[in-house]
Amino acid sequence: MQQEYEKIAAVLKRYGDSLYRCDTALLESVFHPQARYVTASEGTLLHLDMAAYLPIVAARTSPESLGEPYAFTIDSIELAGTVTAFARVRVVMLGRRYIDLLSLIRIGGDWRIIAKVFHVEPAAPPAA
Repeated sequence: MQQEYEKIAAVLKRYGDSLYRCDTALLESVFHPQARYVTASEGTLLHLDMAAYLPIVAARTSPESLGEPYAFTIDSIELAGTVTAFARVRVVMLGRRYIDLLSLIRIGGDWRIIAKVFHVEPAAPPAA
């Protein structure tokens, strides 16, 4: 199971890198093509497929190009079996703090994110 944990951690690292750089090709490589993107942080349900989500990321100015620090943390990875896992990660970028709950599946030996359910709120302003 340690080997699978390390494979999942590598996928999550690529996920964090893709968000930091707004690299949709890399982001697409970590998500299953039928993955879902879901939040209710604004008080209503937002539910997107990858065809709708990837252009949103592509249209952003990347945190990297803005000189923001890389702020991605893996809080936990839980394996539910040989082909199912769950991860909790935190991302701070573009003035917002995200808590992402990611469900992963292993298909053909590769781990991919099948669902991203997240909470977002304004990031605390830096201390003076």
